[in-house]
Amino acid sequence: MCGIFFSLTAAENPVLLDRDLRYLLTKRGPDEGSYSIGVRGAGLNLFNHEGNGRMWLSFASTVLSMRGDDVVRQPLTDSGRTGSILAWNGDAWKIDGQPIPEKNDTEIVFNHLLQATTQDYLAEDYTGVSNPVQRVADAISKITGPFAFVFYDAVNFRLYFGRDCLGRRSLLWGLDAAGNLTICSLSDASSPSSFQEVEADGIYMIEFQDDQSADPEPAPAAGPLCFDVKNIQRIPWSHEALPKYHMISPIPPMNKAIPEGTPSQLTVTSSVLRELEDRLRQSLALRIQNVREPPLAGGSNVKIAVLFSGGLDCTLLARLAHDILPPGETIDLLNVAFENPRVVAAAAKGLGQRSSAYEGCPDRITGRAAFAELQRVCPSRNWRFVAVDIPYVVTITHRDTIKRLMRPHNTEMDLSIACALYFAARGQGTAIDSQRPDARPFQYKTPARVLLSGLGADELFAGYSRHGIAFSRNGYRGLINEIELDVSRLGKRNLGRDNRVIAHWGREARFPYLDEDFVAWVVRTPVWEKCGFGVPGAPIDAGIDSEKKTLRLLALKLGLENVSREKKRAIQFGSRTAKMEKGKTKGTDALD
Repeated sequence: MCGIFFSLTAAENPVLLDRDLRYLLTKRGPDEGSYSIGVRGAGLNLFNHEGNGRMWLSFASTVLSMRGDDVVRQPLTDSGRTGSILAWNGDAWKIDGQPIPEKNDTEIVFNHLLQATTQDYLAEDYTGVSNPVQRVADAISKITGPFAFVFYDAVNFRLYFGRDCLGRRSLLWGLDAAGNLTICSLSDASSPSSFQEVEADGIYMIEFQDDQSADPEPAPAAGPLCFDVKNIQRIPWSHEALPKYHMISPIPPMNKAIPEGTPSQLTVTSSVLRELEDRLRQSLALRIQNVREPPLAGGSNVKIAVLFSGGLDCTLLARLAHDILPPGETIDLLNVAFENPRVVAAAAKGLGQRSSAYEGCPDRITGRAAFAELQRVCPSRNWRFVAVDIPYVVTITHRDTIKRLMRPHNTEMDLSIACALYFAARGQGTAIDSQRPDARPFQYKTPARVLLSGLGADELFAGYSRHGIAFSRNGYRGLINEIELDVSRLGKRNLGRDNRVIAHWGREARFPYLDEDFVAWVVRTPVWEKCGFGVPGAPIDAGIDSEKKTLRLLALKLGLENVSREKKRAIQFGSRTAKMEKGKTKGTDALD
């Protein structure tokens, strides 16, 4: 996980990081930071100004090193050859289908892009595309994994920036009052509307004028030097080749087949269940094997933690992680609960449960129940349940920071979800170990830098109540359309916001359900093999919902009988971050 900052200006001096933004970026990447001033000499044709002169490209990066033996300073600069620059925030698990060795992927990605921008591709034995823009697009298409980047191709005077096709890393862009362009992992301190997320619908390109003869001193201004956003070109993700620049999406079109008659019964021995398990294990293994020892572990044997509500998706990941990780590694289960003053007041009046403000939270109840089930099914593993209890006064203290991090998202629902993820990712609370059940709970903060998240399972396997409504209204056709809509807007709705609040603690969320190969398999799978709508049940299915039925059957197969029957619950209601002060607010209401 890294923090990226880039600015483009035609002013006399470069635009650099301010103190506030630099502090927040170093929270994302505390290992090491490197700052550099970029390029000059290109013309001012990108700005609303006539004449030639100097243009500044400024890069800054902060680094959270997760792979390899050494910390690689960023931004990377090919100073001895091309002068190209890369700021990279991502995990490239594969390139062109080939797994990357367990070393730092930033250097591998940089060399991959440099090859695409130089004449190496035009050697006698090369028979591919000769256009350097399409070569870069092809190179990005071949990277499997979450990423956001800014890349300056100094050979061809072009700047590229963007996110992966699912939008699993944050990247924003905006213009300041002077018309200078900024691209960054976080928004600046101005109004929420000044920055917007870089859409995950392609990568973006700015083409500079090749003007090596330009006067090194700026020409007299003929008007304000304002960047024109019309100069930003989009190179789209596509399912097929396009006449102009394009990238081939790793996610194929949705399988829209409709069953003829009644589909066959889903069981724990169904072939689709075996393939689901194999593919989910492969995705998870990529994300939890060979994780670097946390630098401040203090002798702890914890490398992996789970954002743990006790629900189906996260508990299934924890169960599979047990089979993959060495037996001596403890797995932390981070379970967050909030003191909600409205709920506490209702309880005081006898209108609600009279339990602890935290232990009465729905996610705390299901979390402890799932913790007990993991102990029963996997007794050889030390599971550490971390009860992250957040008093109301602490929520208020951190609220402005959370609102700042989640920008440009700015609704009550965004804040409720962001609060839960922010404090869960902090990973600080009262812990108990499964192999020491009689020991007293102890104060604890997880050293794990890798946090597993079950995000994506609901969208892929029809886990929301609206999926059932769509099926009841329009059958399989309506259900397929609803799933397709959910998958298409993953990057826009959730992932950038979630990345910004989780990464603030120097931790990286990884999403096994959103591995490109896994997602591609799921969207190709017929809808009746992903969920149980319209599919006859079996006696063993008693209490198992149609939503995400294939995942529920996998949990049942792996011994998680109670978890397989857990109902879906939104994080803001399970942790009680929703409607803390007012009961009549709507999730879509804008924040003050």
